[in-house]
Amino acid sequence: MKKSLVALAALAVAGVASAQSSVTLFGVVDASISGYSSTARDDRATVFPNAFGIPVYLNQGSVKTSRRELANSGYNSSRIGFRGTEDLGGGLAASFWLEAPISNDDGQQGIATFARRSTVSLSGGFGEIRLGRDYTPTFWNDTVFDPFGTNGVGTNLISTANGTFGAFGTPAASTGAFSNVGSSNYVRASNTIGYFLPPNLGGFYGQFQYGMAEKTKYSSGIYTPDVANSQRQGRYIGGRFGYANGPLDVALAYGSSTVGDNYYAGTTTKVNTLNLGASYDFGPVKLFGELSKAKNKIDYEVTPLLGGRPDIDLTGYLLGVTVPVGAGLIRASWSHVKYDTNQPFNPFAVNNSDPKANKIALGYVHNLSKRTALYATIARVSNKNGAGLTVGGPAFYNNAAGAFTPKSSTGYDFGIRHAF
Repeated sequence: MKKSLVALAALAVAGVASAQSSVTLFGVVDASISGYSSTARDDRATVFPNAFGIPVYLNQGSVKTSRRELANSGYNSSRIGFRGTEDLGGGLAASFWLEAPISNDDGQQGIATFARRSTVSLSGGFGEIRLGRDYTPTFWNDTVFDPFGTNGVGTNLISTANGTFGAFGTPAASTGAFSNVGSSNYVRASNTIGYFLPPNLGGFYGQFQYGMAEKTKYSSGIYTPDVANSQRQGRYIGGRFGYANGPLDVALAYGSSTVGDNYYAGTTTKVNTLNLGASYDFGPVKLFGELSKAKNKIDYEVTPLLGGRPDIDLTGYLLGVTVPVGAGLIRASWSHVKYDTNQPFNPFAVNNSDPKANKIALGYVHNLSKRTALYATIARVSNKNGAGLTVGGPAFYNNAAGAFTPKSSTGYDFGIRHAF
């Protein structure tokens, strides 16, 4: 009996192996010693006791928050995954891709969720139709045209700022220490239907993606529960079109993420993102650049008498360069973001300047082999007018009185990356 069971199991495995033309286990283990520090300062002037009725105030100086840790994903994101392809004949192929984030510094997160990517697809001469959780088209430009690949302290400010600009809350069920897949469509979107152009178009490439909100609809609408964000939140639609040939790569992307809605108030809040990225490899150096514009807007079924809440704009710029040096690579970038709340000018009040921030990053990667590399990165963010962006690590200090204003944030990564 036992021999029969073993034989049946062997035949089942053999059947799976013959039907599947290729299955690959892959991953990245990246660990770094990283340090972060963020300084906030009290900008109010000291007011001494006086006879004019002006409240006395003692400037509180500055407060620095800092932390050193053994981190992960300083050069490439740590991950483990499985992918496979079956040749269906006639130019058709079926594929799957399951990729999980891992926190190898403490082992707390492993193959518990496939939050990085979980897709199944059908491809052929028509292109590829892909279903599941995947990168959004607009994020591709942020990471492909960043010399640091949106990893570690060198991550460009466009990526850092957009990561919170379109957040839309947490899912009903807690995900604990695992990657939260229900709070943003910035990097990835869930429940998506994607289409990719075939790769034989003379260097042109492109994709379209639609992510479902998966909300319950009621007919008649009068039975819709009076609960905010119950009808459209989480929906995503976007696309990307580009051209890559020889040393040139350029792409334009647009995406719209529904981050909130209120059925009875007749409002829908969206974040619309448009970005253009490019790179050109001259040989001795490779240049990178990106322009990005995101808009957080509320659509009203009936526009309020006073016009409603103004749109909030987030504009970003990125310039970068990589320089090959023997077995190594020097990386550098400058990025800038600016928030515009589009508040009307009031001649009878103090009009605050728009928050903005600059970042510079410098790094070096030394390849010990095709799969193993040592790396070092340093970066600094300078915030102005209340912007509070960091390189990572602890948040800026503030007290209940809100006396402290974010200023600078610095950080470093020294690590090793091994891919398999």
